[in-house]
Amino acid sequence: MTVESTAARTPRRSAGNKAGTTGTKRTTSTTKKATGAGKSAEPALVQLLTPEGKRVKNAEFDKYVADITAEDLRGLYRDMVLTRRFDAEATALQRQGELGLWASLLGQEAAQIGSGRALRDDDYVFPTYREHGVAWCRGVDPTNLLGMFRGVNNGGWDPNSNNFHLYTIVIGSQTLHATGYAMGITKDGADSAVIAYFGDGASSQGDVAEAFTFSAVYNAPVVFFCQNNQWAISEPTEKQSRVPLYQRAQGYGFPGVRVDGNDVLANLAVTKWALERARAGEGPTLVEAFTYRMGAHTTSDDPTRYRTDDERIAWEAKDPILRLRRHLEAANHADEGFFAELETESEALGKRVREAVRAMPEPDHFAIFENVYADGHALVDEERARFAAYQDSFADEDGGK
Repeated sequence: MTVESTAARTPRRSAGNKAGTTGTKRTTSTTKKATGAGKSAEPALVQLLTPEGKRVKNAEFDKYVADITAEDLRGLYRDMVLTRRFDAEATALQRQGELGLWASLLGQEAAQIGSGRALRDDDYVFPTYREHGVAWCRGVDPTNLLGMFRGVNNGGWDPNSNNFHLYTIVIGSQTLHATGYAMGITKDGADSAVIAYFGDGASSQGDVAEAFTFSAVYNAPVVFFCQNNQWAISEPTEKQSRVPLYQRAQGYGFPGVRVDGNDVLANLAVTKWALERARAGEGPTLVEAFTYRMGAHTTSDDPTRYRTDDERIAWEAKDPILRLRRHLEAANHADEGFFAELETESEALGKRVREAVRAMPEPDHFAIFENVYADGHALVDEERARFAAYQDSFADEDGGK
């Protein structure tokens, strides 16, 4: 059992009998000390599919995926494959100068697709800037995501059309937005839920701590979904927390659970459970999806400067897409025809994305100097002039760019 009940407790009394914990029990093994000073043994996590694709039983969470069919499993696999293909195309476009920056989700497909497919249409999502898989699940056109990274729009979609908020660049602030929204829908009498995505780096932000406090005090129907990819750019998680991140929930009085972030079925089940708690008026939940960022933090980053090849290779063996494919093949849920057809669809998506980006207008390179000061400023004027001279230095002899 990996759910850490965090309702108000008397010493050593099981919190599984507390109201609002759905029968979960406190696990003492998760707090056993390892030999190193200030370090804890890694806790067990919710897992329904092993890295080899074997289905394992879980008495608590199996019921949340009990009705899943072979077609559903193929759909989850398709979601992950197409999301990865889109992500790879975006990375290539940035390298070719078509995008200013790109934040890859490589390796985190299961956490995003599993949680994204757990949502109802009337639930509301507050993402960061890496939730491309969740955006896919919410029906946001992938090309709209790229417009922002090209600098030609501020998001490109209407948040209320898909119940998917615009990407948030300021680290952690969307958790407060999600909490406020959740408090609002409660006052409106709605039975929907809110989910806020953030990373392990954001877990150290004050905004996240404030969101935990307000959501707990007001019993807000919000799920905090932390994708712990273990690196906040170049900062490892152990430099930010002496305990597993999900255990932080206990200080605020609500449950926390760690799930295998590379297991799409487990993410689907755990997120469904957390959302049901929220809708039932049982308050917030912290889900820590323990996963790995297999690529760079963004395309401006070089992960080889702070990560080892051995670490990367070990996590590649836990690839979320390969894991589900092994399960599909072992259970005879998909044949070669399915995989071949999906490969064709994947290439078509890549082509569509590339053509759409190249058809976008060039961004206004001087927009960054506008509206800095209400009445203008001599220093900004000087910087604009220097930038204009820099741009002109790329002009060829005929005056073209």
